[in-house]
Amino acid sequence: MLRVLASFLALILAAAAAGPAMAADGDRRAFLIKNFALENGKVLPEAKVMYATYGTLNSARDNVVLLPSHYMADAHGYEWLIGPGKALDPKKYFLVATELFGNGKSSSPSNTPAPFDGPRFPVTSIRDNVAAVHRLLGDALGVRHLRAIVGFSMGGEQAFQWAVTYPDFMDRIVVTSATAKTWPHGIVRLESQIIAIESDPTFAGGDYKVQPKTGLQTFGAIWAGWLFSQGWWREEAWRAGSPPGTTFRTVFDGLYKDFIPGADANDLILQMHTWEAHDVGTTPGFGGNVKNALASIKVPVLYMPSATDLYFPVDDARYEARFIPHVTLLPIPSLWGHTAGAASNPADAKFLNVHIGAFLQGTDTAR
Repeated sequence: MLRVLASFLALILAAAAAGPAMAADGDRRAFLIKNFALENGKVLPEAKVMYATYGTLNSARDNVVLLPSHYMADAHGYEWLIGPGKALDPKKYFLVATELFGNGKSSSPSNTPAPFDGPRFPVTSIRDNVAAVHRLLGDALGVRHLRAIVGFSMGGEQAFQWAVTYPDFMDRIVVTSATAKTWPHGIVRLESQIIAIESDPTFAGGDYKVQPKTGLQTFGAIWAGWLFSQGWWREEAWRAGSPPGTTFRTVFDGLYKDFIPGADANDLILQMHTWEAHDVGTTPGFGGNVKNALASIKVPVLYMPSATDLYFPVDDARYEARFIPHVTLLPIPSLWGHTAGAASNPADAKFLNVHIGAFLQGTDTAR
């Protein structure tokens, strides 16, 4: 368990509820788009979207579920939801798991040549990511419609954006631990973490020779304060599964000293800018009005905020749900804060799998 707590990414990928890996890293593939135009006007000469698939596309091509990734994650980030007896059985569904720009594998500051290398990589929006995956589905996989989209955190932001931008492309969406807009308090958190990295002299405006370790550790310390709920720390929930002798200091040091192991500073910042700029209301045609954008969603929505999320507070989800026509608002009753939305413990894994599975079958009656 302590290894799980060592970083947010490791926590999601190695959560106790996750079954055995269902796709080796070598099964991840790259989809390339030449001259990909971003909504800010910049053009990437070659955009790369990494993705993986699980299961088999049926002859009717109507069993596809999209799983868009969360912050700095790769295509393995939903394996807590995948497998026999879980919500997404690959024997039934064809699952497409995609990776956000900026995660270090898809096009990112760390892997793109000049003139878009490092700090010169343009900020990519959630809508840019959705547009690229729309191309991937159609051009590479021949998919024109989705059974569902299931998204955690930044993946949930993408699910909301899909439902606004392509309202007829899917039958339903599931959002866990996310909102349709990054509200101002969330921007304050993200900006504080960006400032922490950029304040390290080693950062050198993004043209660093080595990773800015002090800045990254400060970033991790700030992030750790928001990751879990106050009750999680008060009740020492971290003791569950931890080896004898584990202390508060052990846990905190493991979190902040190497929060996302191996991550590049410019990549971290790029995805934070993507996160903080997200707002379905700024979708063309809605004039910045988030209420109207949410009201345009045609499909059923299972909206599952964590009851103790400090990133995406449940009150923000309740506010947004007022404007979504066909929504089931079902908070996750958990002390595990933001991570509850990705099954960071067995109880949350069961809750998520039961309700997501029922919703995809059209049998969940929770309100």
